[in-house]
Amino acid sequence: MTWANNTLEEFQSALASSNPTPGGGSAAGVALGQAAALAKMVANLTLESEKYSSGWIISESVNQIATPLLEKGLNLAQSDSEAFDAVVKGFKLPKSNDEEKSIRRDEIRNSMLWAAKVPYETACHALELLKLLPDLATFGNGNAVSDVGVAGLLASAALKGAIFNIEINLNSLPESYGAEMRNHLPELSNEGKIHSRLCMEAVRLRLSNE
Repeated sequence: MTWANNTLEEFQSALASSNPTPGGGSAAGVALGQAAALAKMVANLTLESEKYSSGWIISESVNQIATPLLEKGLNLAQSDSEAFDAVVKGFKLPKSNDEEKSIRRDEIRNSMLWAAKVPYETACHALELLKLLPDLATFGNGNAVSDVGVAGLLASAALKGAIFNIEINLNSLPESYGAEMRNHLPELSNEGKIHSRLCMEAVRLRLSNE
């Protein structure tokens, strides 16, 4: 059974348990899917109204990005749990001789790298969605601008939470592992802060003018 097939109550109970998975990376994947769902809702409400025709172009762009993320976010939540389960499994491998130690080390490193790649994908998708939200807040259906704000907060949480998980896994690996991710992290973080702030500013401005 995947996390997508669990009820919200079951997923929350699993998060609250002492089991290593699901954890923050899975929660980030779920947050990404929820952000996409809210953004899609506002986009659809905008496309249904002639009054907000100036927001149709951005709404179509939002739907193009958000629609696949409804499923993708849940898949990433599942993959994150599977990746860390592989890390735990690696640490349980025997280490009674040099060959076993070498096999164990490689398995741990490879699974750690996978455990960094999954949240990296979450972060990249979250930023892609987040970049569209300031314009959706500005030109989308004004009756749902608060929902854009919540979408922005969820996308930002998905992005920042994913970055934490990337960092903690890469920090356990030699510098030669995950070079592309390491190099991209500062940009991901900085752009996330910029677009998150722009989204909140656009939401607050729209709320004050409605």
